[in-house]
Amino acid sequence: MCGITGWVAFDQDLTLRGDTVHAMTATLADRGPDDGGVRLYRHAALGHRRLAVIDLPGGVQPMTADTPDGEVTLVHSGEVYNHTELRRELSDRGHRFTSRSDTEAVLRGYLEWGDAVAERLTGMYAFAIWDERHRRLVLVRDRMGVKPLYYHRTGDGLLFGSEPKAVLANPAFARRVDTACLRELVGFTKAPGWALWKDLHEVEPGTVLTLDPGGLRRRTYWRLEAAEHTDDAATTVARVAELLGGIVPEQLVSDVPQCVLLSGGLDSSAITALAARHQDAVGHKTRTFSVDFAGHEENFRPDELRDTPDAPFIRDVAAHIGADHRNVLLDSRALTDPELRRAVVAARDMPIGLGDIDSSMLLLFRAIREHSTVALSGEFADELFGGYAWFHHPAARDADTFPWLAFQNTYTADRTEPLRPELRSALDIGAYVADEYAGAVARVEHLPGEDPFERRMRTSSHLHITRLVRAMLDRKDRMSMATGLEVRVPFADHRLVSYVYNVPWSVKTMDGREKSLLRQAVADLLPRSVTERVKSPYPSTQDPVYVTALQEQTRRVLDDDGHPVFAVFDPAWARRTADTDAAALTGAERTGLERLLDFHVWADLHRPELILP
Repeated sequence: MCGITGWVAFDQDLTLRGDTVHAMTATLADRGPDDGGVRLYRHAALGHRRLAVIDLPGGVQPMTADTPDGEVTLVHSGEVYNHTELRRELSDRGHRFTSRSDTEAVLRGYLEWGDAVAERLTGMYAFAIWDERHRRLVLVRDRMGVKPLYYHRTGDGLLFGSEPKAVLANPAFARRVDTACLRELVGFTKAPGWALWKDLHEVEPGTVLTLDPGGLRRRTYWRLEAAEHTDDAATTVARVAELLGGIVPEQLVSDVPQCVLLSGGLDSSAITALAARHQDAVGHKTRTFSVDFAGHEENFRPDELRDTPDAPFIRDVAAHIGADHRNVLLDSRALTDPELRRAVVAARDMPIGLGDIDSSMLLLFRAIREHSTVALSGEFADELFGGYAWFHHPAARDADTFPWLAFQNTYTADRTEPLRPELRSALDIGAYVADEYAGAVARVEHLPGEDPFERRMRTSSHLHITRLVRAMLDRKDRMSMATGLEVRVPFADHRLVSYVYNVPWSVKTMDGREKSLLRQAVADLLPRSVTERVKSPYPSTQDPVYVTALQEQTRRVLDDDGHPVFAVFDPAWARRTADTDAAALTGAERTGLERLLDFHVWADLHRPELILP
């Protein structure tokens, strides 16, 4: 999996700046606990931290190829699942390999095809190539954005890293956050390229960036495209089953212990069953992990988001496939530990404010890492197959804004309410969201004569696949890589995404329910209890002790009234919410406290210069 970073400076000698490059690389040690390396050139420096998964002795990086005209060096994060096929084709073209690693296949592919190698890759990846022959840096990110990659343009070059913290470690980057930076943090539209910090950007998925002395160029090598779907419903179900039946075994290839994340929902259960089918055939038992909270099943209360606890369904699936299952049980004491929040915010590099949803995931991944290095996840299925409630709620579905923002419950109240009044006015979140929505809709390609309802659902699907899912993938990546665990996402395979995206909504909901197409495609692999279960989000604790702890921690923050957190959050709101009866606190108020506490930690960690009214 790994972490990558680097620095290009055409007006400097970077062979003299090794200490800075090593410091940038060291920030990514959690992503790559097994090894690390740096390669210095006069105008470029590349750093790498390695999580060894394939060809443990042979995939050491930075990896360099010598050519008659100069060296070409690669640092690579992620996995390329078709590297064996690429190696075979490149060998036929005369290339000689010294390892079995996917990294070498990418490097040799670049030597053969240049940056067009991107179109030939299947997988999740972010990589950087310094081509000394042409004094050229090439940055490439996978089609779906499963693996992160950030960059900052300097006066004479560029800084990049798998996470913002690598760029922040370079003194050339000014740690500034202004009102424009905060709009997306509050608005939650997942604006392309946004990275919170002023002048820091994400490389967009499916994109190649090229930097040389002539400047920075951007090329999109993959995007969601509209295409006529000609398969009937039965053929479509069979095709989805066929695609998944090939993708999951591809992603089970590794030289280290692996497992599957099992929540008892349709998505994770489908991946678990497909993995078990493959592993049973080769004589291996499938290992699964889940997370739960102490007393959650016994004291579960249905709410607006969750009708049922996960545990009974997890047991059904584990028994059905004969899994080696382990349940990671958490209590409120562990979840409210301030050091855990600090670890989450440090991993995220941003004050996202998801609270126990993030922290429980980090604890889950820590526990898994004691047994496995690779895990498969059911992430991306809700966005691809239409699983979220707002896909099916008329008011949210038909609203002229992002559906996840239009969907109303106690968790989706005004996200600006906890902020200082003058900042709320300056942010003008309503106008920001409207502008982002208009820009996002304009990027959707439609078919001639498309039915108005199908047109709207295509737009909704596009928004989820190109916007919302990226936030979910980023969360999974940061929490897993903070523990040195590689999480793979079979539903994010671009071949499956391209096919399902163009399936008419009437087929995706053929039985009148969410994710009908997926349910039909895997029905023969799962117990009936799971195929009939209504979607339930990732679990969140219902223990009132947790909410009380949030309030107590907020009161302690309020004692430091000169802290930068109160340049953003309204202390009057914080005091009022901290003193409200915990049982009467709404979901939005609880989330507001989480965001305030995260921001407090984030400001302490990074000491940003806040440029705010």
